[in-house]
Amino acid sequence: MNFEYSDKVKELQEKLTLFMDEVVYPNEAVYERQLNEGVSRWDEPPIMKEMQAKAKAAGLWNLFLPDSEYGAGLTNVEYAPLCEIMGRSMIGPAVFNCSAPDTGNMEVLVRYGTEEQKEKWLLPLLNGEIRSCFSMTEPGVASSDATNMEATIERDGDEYVINGRKWWSSGAGDSRCKIAIVMGITNPEGPKHERHGQILVPLDTPGVNNVRQLPVFGYDHAPHGHSEIEFNQVRVPVSNIIWGEGKGFAIAQGRLGPGRIHHCMRLIGAAERALEIMCSRVQERVAFGKPLAEQGVIQEWIAESRMDIEQARLLTLKAAYMMDTVGNKVARKEISMIKVVAPNMALRVLDRAIQSLGGAGVSDDFPLAAAWAKSRTLRFADGPDEVHRSAIAKMELRSQAKTQEKKQVMS
Repeated sequence: MNFEYSDKVKELQEKLTLFMDEVVYPNEAVYERQLNEGVSRWDEPPIMKEMQAKAKAAGLWNLFLPDSEYGAGLTNVEYAPLCEIMGRSMIGPAVFNCSAPDTGNMEVLVRYGTEEQKEKWLLPLLNGEIRSCFSMTEPGVASSDATNMEATIERDGDEYVINGRKWWSSGAGDSRCKIAIVMGITNPEGPKHERHGQILVPLDTPGVNNVRQLPVFGYDHAPHGHSEIEFNQVRVPVSNIIWGEGKGFAIAQGRLGPGRIHHCMRLIGAAERALEIMCSRVQERVAFGKPLAEQGVIQEWIAESRMDIEQARLLTLKAAYMMDTVGNKVARKEISMIKVVAPNMALRVLDRAIQSLGGAGVSDDFPLAAAWAKSRTLRFADGPDEVHRSAIAKMELRSQAKTQEKKQVMS
C-alpha cells in the first residue's frame, strides 16, 4: 500500500488549508453570531453562502464524489486528507458541499437514481441549492438492529403510501431541506434483508410532520438540526422509489460504507485541531512555577494524542485503499474497525485538550466542547460500536477458522 499523495491531491491540500485559514476559521464566530441574530436559527446564515461561493470559485466543491461526471473523481485514499482538513471545523464540510447526510444521499442518487430523480433532486443538491435528510432510525424500536424497522411503504396504484415515525433525521431542521430519503418496509413477507425499500419524499408533502428538533448534549446544531418526523398517510408517485422494492438494505450498505469512512476522516481533522489548540495553550499557561507544557502529565497527553491520531489515520487509509481496490464488501471489516477506532480516538484527544485548557475547554471560546459532543454521537451513528465489534469478531473467527482448515489440509 502506497499512501503517498499525488500532485493533484497535494495541490488540493494546499488550496484547502489556505482556504480554511483565510476564509473558514476567521468566519466561525461570524457564522455563530449571524445564526443567533437571524430571524430563525433554522435559516442559513448569509456568511455561509459567501463562503460557499468562494469555495466554488476556487474549485473546492463536491470533492467527495468519486464519480467524475458529477464530482472531483477522487478515490477514497485521495479524498481522505482533504476530508480531514474540512473536518477541522464544525462548519467546514458544509462550506465545500461535502457534509453529511447530503453526501450520502447524493451518492445514492448517483448510483441508484433514475434520470428523472437525478434531474429533480441530485442536481440541486450538487449545486448547493437545497439540502436533504435521511430517515432511517426510529424511536419505537432498537435501531441498532435495522431489521426492527416498523415504517411502511405500501404500493397503492400509481402511488406509494408511507406511514411511520423517524427520528435523528439529521439536516431536516434546515429551511433549505426539501427532500428526505425514507427507508421502510415494502415486502413484509420477503427474506430478512429484502423486506425494505428507500423512497424519495418531498418534505412539503401532505402528511409529513416535523415533530421536533432533538438536541445533542444541549446543542441544537442549527440550522442543520436533528428532527423527529411523522409520516402519516404520505403519498408520493411510484417513480419516487429508489432502485426498487426490497432494495433498501442493499442501498444502505452502498451508502453507509463511504459515509462511515468520511466520518472517520473528519474526526481525524477534529482531533488534529484539538491537539494543535492544546499544544498552543499549554505553552502559554503557567502553573506551579513553569509552563504547563513542561509538566510531565501534559507531555504524556500530547504524546498519547499524537500516537492515537497516527494509528487512526493509518487504519483509515488502509480501509480507504481496500475500498478503492477490492470494494466495500471485501473491506467491510476494515470499515467497521475504523468506525469504532476513530470516534473513540477523537474523544480521547478532545478530552485531553479540554482537560489541559480547564474551564476554557468547556466554554464556547474554543471549539473543543462542541466537537466532543458531535464526536460522541458517532459512536452509535451509522451503527453502534457494539454492532461493529460483533461484526469484526465474527469475521475474524471465520478468517481464523479458514486458516486452521488450510493448515490441517497442508499437514
